[in-house]
Amino acid sequence: MPPNLPDVVLWSIPAFVLLTLVEVVSYRLHPDEDAAGYSGKDAATSLSMGLGSLGFDLLWKIPVVAVYTAAYELTPLRVPVLWWTIPLMLLAQDFFYYWSHRGHHVVRILWACHVVHHSSRKFNLSTALRQPWTSLTVWPFYLPFILLGAHPAALAFCSSANLVYQFWVHTERIDKLPRPFEYVLNTPSHHRVHHASQGGYLDRNFGGILIVWDRLFGSFAAETERPVYGLTKNIETYNPLRVATHEYAAIARDVRAARDWRERAGRVFRGPGWQPE
Repeated sequence: MPPNLPDVVLWSIPAFVLLTLVEVVSYRLHPDEDAAGYSGKDAATSLSMGLGSLGFDLLWKIPVVAVYTAAYELTPLRVPVLWWTIPLMLLAQDFFYYWSHRGHHVVRILWACHVVHHSSRKFNLSTALRQPWTSLTVWPFYLPFILLGAHPAALAFCSSANLVYQFWVHTERIDKLPRPFEYVLNTPSHHRVHHASQGGYLDRNFGGILIVWDRLFGSFAAETERPVYGLTKNIETYNPLRVATHEYAAIARDVRAARDWRERAGRVFRGPGWQPE
């Protein structure tokens, strides 16, 4: 068993609250008419989605931990948790996160989970808390990480660190950083592009901590025009249950209306905007 690793998310909660309050105050003191800013109902919905995801994640962890533990016992490889292996595992987890994130944008049944995070037309630190309740779809992308010999607890630590890093990139109050940082790291500028609904910005900048994966695999876009946040077809609701399930309901409607099994499969497994010929 690896040594006890800290619960990064738990320790970061006070910082989440403090930074969000600072951002809210900054908008009060220095309004920006062009910024998405804050809406009370929208922020409340994001908070509700975040709290709900904590409860559902505890439920999904039961089968996921069972699968990961079995895979870890079956593989002959072992990666010790040492001061110099932790950065390597963080790098590997970020690589697999990139493909998980990209997959959740291009496969509709996976997008039905991730669309929750993109459903707000605001872009602020509270948006980072708008998390899905059906994250069970994520686990297959990290199975290679376990099979390479990393302990499931190490994966949990790295995933938590990745999640905490991404909190601060959900803001319009930070402009572009110096070029070396923008070239290597995921930054607010890069993540604003990711949350935008314009055609040239769609399905870009999937990186978690590093943006180099997007540069390597052709999914990078720089921020040029001001982003318009939200979905290409926005939902008009602040109801957390509808936010969590609206795309699953849309898939069910499309499958019922499909003319044949090929179209039904396309409605589920092709891209979110796929239409039959």
